[in-house]
Amino acid sequence: MKQKPILLVEDNPDDVELTRIAFAEAKIANELVVVADGAEALDYLYARGAHADRDIDDLPSIVLLDLNLPKVDGREVLQVIRGDARTKSLPVVVLTTSTERFDVEASYALGVNSYIQKPVDFEQFVWAVKQVGLYWLVLNHPREGE
Repeated sequence: MKQKPILLVEDNPDDVELTRIAFAEAKIANELVVVADGAEALDYLYARGAHADRDIDDLPSIVLLDLNLPKVDGREVLQVIRGDARTKSLPVVVLTTSTERFDVEASYALGVNSYIQKPVDFEQFVWAVKQVGLYWLVLNHPREGE
């Protein structure tokens, strides 16, 4: 069975590279699809714009979502994902630098599966991303048909 990709919605190139390193170290072989803003994330998920040739039914295994994004912020992306029957049960993990209580509460109110503050230390960042990947891609058992 083909492994589903991971959608990383991240505008910081350094964090993208650290995520790639973490997944490589954890031997997570899923393709990492990277989009740099919320609008492109929605285009990818709903197969429109530059991603119109993608099969809309081929959803990623997980979305790693930054909150502070250009064009459409992460909270708006999460709201759209949870408001659509096709994507409402798609696992979404917020991975952000924000420690604001409002961001945490708003994310959970919008239906995020997990909220993780990005560690600033390189080793801790890599460790955290590895754990996220291992949990959602190896240990977690999704519902039938997902």
